[in-house]
Amino acid sequence: MDITEQLRAFVATARAGSFTAGAEQLGISNRLASKYVAELEERLGTRLLQRTTRRIGLTPAGERLLADAPGVLDGLDDLLGAVSEQSRGFSGVLRISAPVTFGEVYLAEMLARFAAPHPDLVIDLTLSDAPTDLAAEGIDLAFRIGQLRDQALRARKLGEIGMRVVASPAYLERVGRPAKIADLTDYRCIHDSNHSAIPHWRHRESGEITTLPVPAQIRVNSASAACELALAGHGIAYGPDFVLGPEIAAGRLVSLFPEEMLLRIPIHAVYLDGPRLPRKLRALIEFAYEDTRPFRA
Repeated sequence: MDITEQLRAFVATARAGSFTAGAEQLGISNRLASKYVAELEERLGTRLLQRTTRRIGLTPAGERLLADAPGVLDGLDDLLGAVSEQSRGFSGVLRISAPVTFGEVYLAEMLARFAAPHPDLVIDLTLSDAPTDLAAEGIDLAFRIGQLRDQALRARKLGEIGMRVVASPAYLERVGRPAKIADLTDYRCIHDSNHSAIPHWRHRESGEITTLPVPAQIRVNSASAACELALAGHGIAYGPDFVLGPEIAAGRLVSLFPEEMLLRIPIHAVYLDGPRLPRKLRALIEFAYEDTRPFRA
């Protein structure tokens, strides 16, 4: 058996903590992943994993191998990829994670443009507003909006997403336009609960970030849904410019307060730390950085 397949099975299993999860990342059966690791242990003449009924643990030899094996595999992928990409372009799978609305509205189309010149490249995009564990879930690259909390990850800042407070012209004609942000407490608001479980919106006041509780009759964990509700005249919504901007430009929504009063939230591309990034992942990060130039304007 090819030692590279044995190493891949070992690395995936060790990182995921089980043969089942490791096999799922590799797209092989649980039995085959176990067989590959057993063959690698036989080849090396030492036990790499401590198998229990609940979880897989590493022996000292396994810890030593896990420290260097991913870099060896990445280097091999780079070498083979550099040769094949000269004629065929990138190949294999890139597993991407992103928040739901950002993925639906912006990212999916961007990834399709990146993949278009590479017919042998597969993009596996998972959309979830819950934080993903890149190592456990086999994610190559995650897009995250907001302040980063995981210091173990490497990150490339792509820019900042501007927030907007909006309402439809018909709604404002019916109830009047708020003169200042504090007046929102007298209006019906639509709250995107991805920002906070408790309905409150953050803005800048005299250079300081301030939190304003709002009366949210409708709460929904989707910026797109909040936008649709605002378009239908159900109240005032607060959300990201990449969702609300086109509706403002078309005149279907009205931006209520100056940009400098509202927050700008950072967006990053994050990935696991390691000695070497695969060429296709480096290329995707650079592509995303160039494509998100408007977020840095």
